[in-house]
Amino acid sequence: MPVFFCFSLQSLPLEAQILLNSKDVPKFVNPLPIPSVINAGPGSGNQVITMTVSQFQQDLGLGLKDALGKPILTTVWGYNDQYPGPTIVATKGKPVSVKWLNRLVDANGNALPHLLPVDPTIDLAKPTSPGVPIVTHLHGGHTESASDGLPEAWYTPYGQSKGPIFKKGEQVPYYYDNSQEAATLWYHDHTLGITRLNVYAGLAGFYLLTDGIEKALQQSNWLPAQPYDIGLAIQDRMFTADGQLFYPSESEVEGTTGPSILPEFFGDIILVNGKAWPKLKVEPRQYRFRLLNGSDSRFYNLKLPEGVAMWQIASDQGLLAQPILQNELLLGPGERKEVILDFSNAALQGKTLILTNNARTPYPFGDDVDADDSPSQIMAFSVTLPLNKAYPLTFLPATFNKPLAKMPPATKTRKLILFEGEDEYGRLLPMLGTMEGGAMRSHDPITENPGMNKTEIWEIYNLTPDAHPIHLHLVSFRVLSNQKFNGTVNEETGMLSNVQLEGPLMVPEPGQAGRKDTYPVAPGQVTRLIATFDKQGLYTWHCHILSHEDHDMMRPLYVGQLPTKMLANQPIGSDEKNDLFQVVPNPFSGAATITVKLPESSQVGVKLLDLNGHLRHAIEGKAYGKGAHQLFLNGHNLPAGIYVCEVTVNQQSYRQRLVVAR
Repeated sequence: MPVFFCFSLQSLPLEAQILLNSKDVPKFVNPLPIPSVINAGPGSGNQVITMTVSQFQQDLGLGLKDALGKPILTTVWGYNDQYPGPTIVATKGKPVSVKWLNRLVDANGNALPHLLPVDPTIDLAKPTSPGVPIVTHLHGGHTESASDGLPEAWYTPYGQSKGPIFKKGEQVPYYYDNSQEAATLWYHDHTLGITRLNVYAGLAGFYLLTDGIEKALQQSNWLPAQPYDIGLAIQDRMFTADGQLFYPSESEVEGTTGPSILPEFFGDIILVNGKAWPKLKVEPRQYRFRLLNGSDSRFYNLKLPEGVAMWQIASDQGLLAQPILQNELLLGPGERKEVILDFSNAALQGKTLILTNNARTPYPFGDDVDADDSPSQIMAFSVTLPLNKAYPLTFLPATFNKPLAKMPPATKTRKLILFEGEDEYGRLLPMLGTMEGGAMRSHDPITENPGMNKTEIWEIYNLTPDAHPIHLHLVSFRVLSNQKFNGTVNEETGMLSNVQLEGPLMVPEPGQAGRKDTYPVAPGQVTRLIATFDKQGLYTWHCHILSHEDHDMMRPLYVGQLPTKMLANQPIGSDEKNDLFQVVPNPFSGAATITVKLPESSQVGVKLLDLNGHLRHAIEGKAYGKGAHQLFLNGHNLPAGIYVCEVTVNQQSYRQRLVVAR
């Protein structure tokens, strides 16, 4: 199928553009924006919420002026003409329906090109009509599969072209039953192959879920409520000198044509709620801040000056059992943590306090962020407002009287891996997989298939030099432990054997001991998670470094009885491939026969790739007539392992996993 993406000026090579110097952007001048709120709770009258994705211009606080002295605006995307999108506030047990409308069109209704450079060489949404595809995922939501926002459920403007597993979005709203405890969730785009670009363009926002326990704490003045309850979405960006979004796309591999996906992205300008290095004026009282790391790849290790008490009260999936006093706070991409900051200390009056960051890039063994680097500062709090006595002071309790419920016993333990190889272009290829099966691509057959209402332990072994924030859709999980390990790694397949655990068993630090949906798995360590899978259907799990999940660190997850069509070695939702080609036998030890059924005369070629994307065998492309044809695959010289057979028919590629067994 054709890919109807056009490139904007941001796809020009780096040397062809002049970039905005981060040191020229004013810091701690612009007020912190507070996104508008959509009340979806009881009495709101909102039966169906409409969220419209469109393109517009917004002042991101870059300090640039036009000839008339007006601020230069940046072209962005957003929900309901806002970046970040409106904050949806919902209540536990009160379902919410949302229509996510794709209106990325111009004034005449014509489909817009992408704002940023699209790499056509990776697994990508392939619309049959012009326009940018989108699909929205409620991150952290306990959501039915049809409303989960899966990568292949995308659709273009007005739903003219739809992904292979599209079910809802335009005419039929997504359904959120809100059957979970109060938590800070967020929604963001999740489209196959362009998640990093669509989120970078602005497609993200808060979704706050409240419940009776949280409301009782607020009514008892133990937790701050509005207007002292504020979300802070932290994202890093780069801009051209004229104030437009810039996303680098020059391959790090010599000879690779662009635009190309990069291993990670680290911007030099920090935005909070869509404003560069903003400032919030505060009163001498406690505030509740809901911190979200919405960046592509950057971790944040956040600190405040001495004298400001920082109490962590919640993690991804809600309140901790008790507040934890923190000197610093680590946030991986996709993670949320809630803190109470107390500005009531008399010594703070009249002062401006800078929230700083010292997390290395990549985390944890990458480059230092020096104090004079722009990303070392996040935003400022100015303790200059008088105390508004119309709102009572709050006093954080020693405990929330909310111990975590005991998890059911696990019925299965899975041994999974995080692995880095190379793709067919020589680029870094981060992947997930299993200990015994090795690394796998996102289109490989499902290996994670928990039973309905079953509790499982996932042991995730990180074979890479970086931390990866692993996100599981549908479930909240608990982190049981972390431990260093050693073992034998097959560098071609990622298979792990001869594992030996080393050093002490480490329990998660108190701020990570609550209910989670995203957790950074440290390099050289195995992290053990436990979760109960209680909704039937297709979901996914992936690294939440957006550049990684786009290429190719994401795997399907199916809860319950696996449908027959998903048992075959074929991509999820690709019905057209079911009858296109078959490989017999599979597994095979020497030779195999590929039977290709063509609906019309076509040009056909075959490649056999290892899981690092290296070409191991090829059958030269040539023309075949309509009907069934047999091609012979010689695997006598191949080592045992897992491979991908790629059959190309008229420039459209279809893939299937093969196993060579000796």
